[in-house]
Amino acid sequence: MKFTKRGDPQWLKKSVHEINRKIEDGSVNVVTAEEMVTIVEELGAEGAAKEVDVVTTGTFGAMCSSGLMLNLGHSEPPIKIQKIWFNNVEAYSGLAAVDAYLGAAQISDTRGIQYGGAHVIEDLLRGKEVDVHATSYGTDCYPRKVLDTIISLEDLNEAMLLNPRNAYQKYAAATNSSKRTLHTYMGELLPNFGNVTYSGAGVLSPLSNDPSYETIGMGTRIFMGGAQGYVIGNGTQHSPSSGFGTLMLKGNLKEMNPDYLRAASFTGYGATLYMGVGIPIPILNEKLAAATAVRDEDIVTTIEDYAVGSRDKPVIRKVNYAELRSGSVQIDGKDVPTSSLSSFKNARKIANELKSWVKHGKFFVTMPVERLCTEGVAKPMKETQVVPLVKDVMSSFVVTIKRDQTVQDAAKKIWENSFNHLTVISDGGELVGILTAWDVSKAVAENCFDSVENVMTKKVLTCAPNEPVDLAARRLDRYGVSAMPVIDAQRRVLGIITSDNISKLIARRY
Repeated sequence: MKFTKRGDPQWLKKSVHEINRKIEDGSVNVVTAEEMVTIVEELGAEGAAKEVDVVTTGTFGAMCSSGLMLNLGHSEPPIKIQKIWFNNVEAYSGLAAVDAYLGAAQISDTRGIQYGGAHVIEDLLRGKEVDVHATSYGTDCYPRKVLDTIISLEDLNEAMLLNPRNAYQKYAAATNSSKRTLHTYMGELLPNFGNVTYSGAGVLSPLSNDPSYETIGMGTRIFMGGAQGYVIGNGTQHSPSSGFGTLMLKGNLKEMNPDYLRAASFTGYGATLYMGVGIPIPILNEKLAAATAVRDEDIVTTIEDYAVGSRDKPVIRKVNYAELRSGSVQIDGKDVPTSSLSSFKNARKIANELKSWVKHGKFFVTMPVERLCTEGVAKPMKETQVVPLVKDVMSSFVVTIKRDQTVQDAAKKIWENSFNHLTVISDGGELVGILTAWDVSKAVAENCFDSVENVMTKKVLTCAPNEPVDLAARRLDRYGVSAMPVIDAQRRVLGIITSDNISKLIARRY
């Protein structure tokens, strides 16, 4: 598409009504956010603002904070549903007699994390029948206590997607410094910084193309799951001051297209819903023209270490979306492969489909009836009970042994100190292994009295002193071990945490 510059800047202030008249008469000039980058480079923001009326955006990614509000209609005899399941996935029914809200991330009672609310939503959209089981305590006006039936999407009075948090402006990327593979909502993270995963559409991201939320707010008409939907407010955890804005969305499932709504299950994490969202941005002035020319290079986020099971994860480095989309990034001088959890191909498809809708008069732009807040950050949870840290419950008394000492030396230390775990250290004091009373007994039974290094466990599970005890307990349970050395950044042993320490903590709590 070729544009030529025009001089007089008096046209720069447009209205949505003017743009909608152009949509109606077929003279509207609409481009995607990708195309707008080149246009602004050629014409400048002023020239682009005069030539372009609407810029379309798009994103297609996992949006766990989604769900379906539905109404079943009244049964005979009527029931006031207390608990309800769809294909053995429980929904929330504390709304009214036959209304329910099915969360996309809720998992199946029978199939676990492999199937969840998102799958039920997709099954309904694809025309499949869904089993319904409901129970009630029974009342005079709602005497029925049990309901079993089969429904499809067309049987429902309403099936509205009400999504509390969608279309993040951008997203932090993830990596893993630990020695084991992690399974997270950011996908599979390989050990020793083996990969980086990220999400978001970068140049096509709706909120990155209108970061001041001038045209995106309550009442903005959008592309949602292949149908027309609406922004109904800021999303939960809206954090505009840090560049992590979110949207709360509403759309009619009965009008949507399964090409733009897909269920998924992340290994070790659970169910999520892939949503297609596109927002048209009316170019009302030069400022909006400049904003919609944002490039991947301009959108900066962080790579965070998911090996730390904490809300505030260590930042490995800052990175922009051009680097992430290049296929690799540098971490400590090493090329680390990157992969996206969202689909840029589908985001581009959404932006182009929305462009076609606008161009052919099927979609009109709107201004918000109320703008989103542009300042503020999401607060962490208020916790009235402090989670104890490893350093609060660990045993600071640790018995160590050098790796070149003998099994007999180890047996003597265990006997003298009545201690079942010996941490094995190097001459420099670094942890190199762990030896248990069981290891020593086995070595003696096999007539092995060599150095400790030959019988110790070399791959040692460890924890940090400031790590929550809950995470340490989970690790002990997962790997079936009874103790973990507590080490500092130089791998010097500070203490040891055992299953006995955790048992005593639980006893104090309860």
